[in-house]
Amino acid sequence: MYPQELVAPMESELVSRGFEALRSAKEVDNVISKEGTTLVVVNSVCGCAAGSARPGVIFSLDNEKKPAHLATVFAGVDREAVDQARNYMLPYPPSSPSIALFKDSKLVHVVERHHIEGRTYEMIASHLKMVYDEYC
Repeated sequence: MYPQELVAPMESELVSRGFEALRSAKEVDNVISKEGTTLVVVNSVCGCAAGSARPGVIFSLDNEKKPAHLATVFAGVDREAVDQARNYMLPYPPSSPSIALFKDSKLVHVVERHHIEGRTYEMIASHLKMVYDEYC
């Protein structure tokens, strides 16, 4: 488990943009069960989270259509919340970072780590905007 003081700036990058940091399985259940669209970001300390995933997610929200609810869990920190979020993302294997969109509690799209690595944040944002246009 990573110390909170190490991950706090990485977490606040999303929280300051309106994401709710989830710490428990119950919090994950509550946010995913909400009506409408919910974006869940599995955050991480890796370079692709810093260089592509977090900035890509943030820039993706500059779109006419966007998810109604925003949430994040932090791999290596919030184990219970991460495990529960990953249960909702099945059959996709655990991936950090990753991004999942739910609509009315159903998984409709996942961006896995291998879709993030080697891509720019602009590419991630553009991809997510197309997903929002389809589902939000």
